[in-house]
Amino acid sequence: ELQKYIGPDTDVPAGDIGVGAREIGFLYGQYKRLRDENTGVLTGKGLNFGGSLVRPEATGFGTMYFANEMLKAHGDSFEGKRVAISGFGNVAWGAVMKASQLGAKVVTISGPDGYILDEDGINTPEKWAYMLQLRASNNDVVRPYAEKFGAKFIPGKKPWEVKVDMAFPCAIQNELNLDDAKALVNNCVKYVVETSNMG
Repeated sequence: ELQKYIGPDTDVPAGDIGVGAREIGFLYGQYKRLRDENTGVLTGKGLNFGGSLVRPEATGFGTMYFANEMLKAHGDSFEGKRVAISGFGNVAWGAVMKASQLGAKVVTISGPDGYILDEDGINTPEKWAYMLQLRASNNDVVRPYAEKFGAKFIPGKKPWEVKVDMAFPCAIQNELNLDDAKALVNNCVKYVVETSNMG
C-alpha cells in the first residue's frame, strides 16, 4: 500500500533506527516489482541497486558542513572547539569524524546505557572504527568504548551536562528536553545544531 504514496516527486523514505540497508532493500525490491520502475525512490539502498557510495557518512558530514558555514558566518571556526555529540550510529559516526577533521575535539558519544566522556578526544581512525563495531554488535551500548580506550562512562545520563562549545544531538527524536537546554545554557554552549530527526 505504501508504494501508492511514495515516489521521486512526492515522498522519498529513508532508513532510520532499526531500518538499515537490508530493510530498504526489501522495500525497494517490492516498489520495483509493483511499479515496474527503477527510480531512486528510497535512500539507503545497497550499491548494487543504485545506492550512494557515501550514504553512511552523508548526514553526519552534511551537518558539519552546515555548522562550518554557520561558524564562518559568525567569524568563527571549528578550530579548538569542544564538541558534545549524542548517539553512536551512522549519524554520530560521520559527525564525529568530520568535526575532528575540521579541527574540533569531540569529547562525547552516547547510547541508551549512558554516555562516554573522552577527554583525549574521539579523534582517531581506531576510535571511529570502534564506533562502527559497537553499532554492528546490535547491543545498543557504548560502555565498551570506555573500557577499550580508558574514557569515562557515565551511566543513565545524556551528554548535555558536559561543558562544551558546541552540541550536536545525533541520536533520536526528543532527546533535548527543557532540563537539557538549561544545562547547555548554564555551560555557555554557544551552538546547538540539530542533527537527528526532531532531536
